[in-house]
Amino acid sequence: MQSYWFGDLSGIGCQLCSKDPSALAERLTGRIHGKHPFEMPSCQIAIDCGFVQTRNEYIEVLRSLCIHLAKKQIQSHYMQSDIELLQMVRTLDELDEVINLLTGRAVEWYQTRHPQFSRKYQKLPAKRIFAVMEKGSGGIFREVMGTIGHLTSTRSVLMREVSDRADEVLPNTSALVGGLVAARLVSGAGGLQGLSRLPGSAIQVIGSRTALFSHLRSGTPPPKHGIIFQHRRVHNAPKEVRGRVARVLAAKLGIAARIDYYRRIPAPEFIASAQVAIDMAGLIR
Repeated sequence: MQSYWFGDLSGIGCQLCSKDPSALAERLTGRIHGKHPFEMPSCQIAIDCGFVQTRNEYIEVLRSLCIHLAKKQIQSHYMQSDIELLQMVRTLDELDEVINLLTGRAVEWYQTRHPQFSRKYQKLPAKRIFAVMEKGSGGIFREVMGTIGHLTSTRSVLMREVSDRADEVLPNTSALVGGLVAARLVSGAGGLQGLSRLPGSAIQVIGSRTALFSHLRSGTPPPKHGIIFQHRRVHNAPKEVRGRVARVLAAKLGIAARIDYYRRIPAPEFIASAQVAIDMAGLIR
């Protein structure tokens, strides 16, 4: 008996499958992932079996089947737990960019009214400068400052949400570097699946694209770290061992990402051993 995606052909005739896309999709998927190599039959076999009458009808059925499979794959993709986290952290990054751009523009605007402002307040913390600017103005400028303040508050709330969601979706990666850094690593890799497939050397330099291309183009020193520099164990490490700490941390992050993607459960024993290895990397001189 010969089995095709539209039916089975035996010595006594053809046992045809329904033309419903769901039934055909289930049958086709089973044939593709089956034990035997899958080959797409010609439309003439489908015509001879009575599944369709013409080549155009065969193509139309195949078209409906492909559209149905594409919709299922898209739905499956967006049901993955890390997809929403990916959008959240990218929104957070864009909020940072918008706030920085608007704040810089507001400072320049304020300086046109108070030329002494930059020299007098340049050493104050950003929050203090913002409060001075908001207090000393009115009208539309004050509304703009209020909008920036609202965006800043929204960013703070979103940042906490990103960290909490990362703790749920990436329990082991978050345990090593914190939820926010873990989420940024996933964003840089294009998703948890992408992160789980990267070697430690690639994870180590995620987020250092500019320095990496500068190294490739002009021979500058290669980057030792990217996003993981935000983690306290890297940026607080002495300069002479910072590269080693980043390398060990990235290697452990690669394992943690694989555990998060394939097992989706916390692995406290691995986290404990990884923390010890990272601490030891910072002690060796």
